[in-house]
Amino acid sequence: MAQKGVQLDRETFSCSICLDLLKDPVATPCGHSYCMKCIEGFWDGEDEKEIHSCPQCRQSFTPRPVLLKNTMLAALVEELKKTGLQAAPADLCYAEAEDVACDVCTRRKRRACKSCLQCLASYCDKHLQPHYDVAPLKKHKLVEPSKKLQENICSSHDEVMKMFCRTDQQCICYLCSVDKHKGHDTVSAAAERTERQRELEGSRENIQQRIQDGEKEVKLLQQEVEAVNGSADKAVEDSEKTFTELIRLMEKRSSDVKQQVRSQQKREVSRVRELQKKLEQEMAELKRRDAELKLLSHTEDHNQFLLSYPSLPAVSEATHSSSTNIRPLSYFEDVTAALSAVRDKLQDVLREEWTNVSSTEVDVLLLAAEPTTRAGFLRYSQEITLDPNTAYTQLLLSEGGRKATFMEQPQSYSSHPDRFTYCYPQVLSRKSLTGHCYWEVEWRGEEVHVAVSYKNISRAGGECFFGFNDQSWSLECYQNSYTFHYNSIDTPVSGPWSSRVGVYLDHRAGILSFYSVSETMTLLHRVQTSFTRPLHAGVCLYGYGTTAEFCKLK
Repeated sequence: MAQKGVQLDRETFSCSICLDLLKDPVATPCGHSYCMKCIEGFWDGEDEKEIHSCPQCRQSFTPRPVLLKNTMLAALVEELKKTGLQAAPADLCYAEAEDVACDVCTRRKRRACKSCLQCLASYCDKHLQPHYDVAPLKKHKLVEPSKKLQENICSSHDEVMKMFCRTDQQCICYLCSVDKHKGHDTVSAAAERTERQRELEGSRENIQQRIQDGEKEVKLLQQEVEAVNGSADKAVEDSEKTFTELIRLMEKRSSDVKQQVRSQQKREVSRVRELQKKLEQEMAELKRRDAELKLLSHTEDHNQFLLSYPSLPAVSEATHSSSTNIRPLSYFEDVTAALSAVRDKLQDVLREEWTNVSSTEVDVLLLAAEPTTRAGFLRYSQEITLDPNTAYTQLLLSEGGRKATFMEQPQSYSSHPDRFTYCYPQVLSRKSLTGHCYWEVEWRGEEVHVAVSYKNISRAGGECFFGFNDQSWSLECYQNSYTFHYNSIDTPVSGPWSSRVGVYLDHRAGILSFYSVSETMTLLHRVQTSFTRPLHAGVCLYGYGTTAEFCKLK
């Protein structure tokens, strides 16, 4: 508690300019005390204005007061110094090079906490206190510290610029409004700020809407990435499964052929071995009989030879001549030939089918996805509403935003950076389009262009016309004829005439198709390209009373 009291005394006897203990203290007529050197230096800077004021309460003095040293206050300060306390607190927040400094501090300047638009000065918390305590100063406008306060002063009249010249688009002071800006369209700076603030909020709303649309598009693209990855992963998994099944089937067939060959081999070897055994037995018997006959043939006694000869058994018939069938050495060549033929056929099938697999990216992803019936198209139907911020001023949009009508008189649209301002009465959809989309446009009148376009198409000049730049594609419907436009190239289109045009978009595949819709659907024109950004649907109308309506599809 004692230390707190000393701190209070120290602050009481500190100069509010240098924030140090008073040196040669003097008092101004309003009662505030300063170092004589500090207040003299402050007033020296005001001499040219011939009006001198108190740095704290801003009370003015004319002429410049003569100041005398307050001896009693000086004695008290000297007594306070004997306590050993330092002149200034150690924890003050002093201004660095990048900070806004207090304009009242004369020595080491503290960091400003507020700037005053009336005083055109910045103050630290110490010197700002009068703006909270003194009644006239309470009305001043305080803002965050600013280094640009002097830019609010008119260089010609040295007055605060509180007005705005709309003719010259610059801030001015009151004297300027009756001088060189006389007769100009001038308003108060506050009124102009209100108007600009309204435009700024409109721009922010537009930016925020575009951010939301962009976030939705990013989300859709992310979903598409996930769908692509999921489909690819499943295709790889299925192909691995298919090839595994094929490999297993081939291995089983290989095992079956091997088992069949070995079984047949075993049977053939057994048959041959049995015949071989029989032949060997027969050969042994024949050799024995041949030895007996040989012995008999060498008998010299004729009578004995004649007596023994009839008793010899007859030689049996040879078995190998009828039962033994010696085949050529080509037992299983027919199996090899059959397998070679199967191999050749399988290679042909794989080669042919592999061509179909490798072209899947074109055949399946690009072409096969486009429906062939209106019911198929309706599966991709989109609800299209028109963006009034893009509509040309002579286009009247219906309450639901589905229908546009070309009017003779301009509509009361506010200015907007997305609005088409040239002579082409066209409008874009609110929602961007990606993936598979289908919509239909019912039109009546003289001429209608059914189009798709990137969001960043130009809004002014000849290059903003649908189909006459590389940012948009357009089908012109006029006097029972069609013409396709892209990048200023016109392509005549033939097909049955209809007041309803269907548009099919496959953004990923780069397909854009226009159809004549009646009892049946007839393709009028198809574009195969590569879309780099999300697209928006659009229409351009000619002839007063011409209408184009985006149909509500079931």
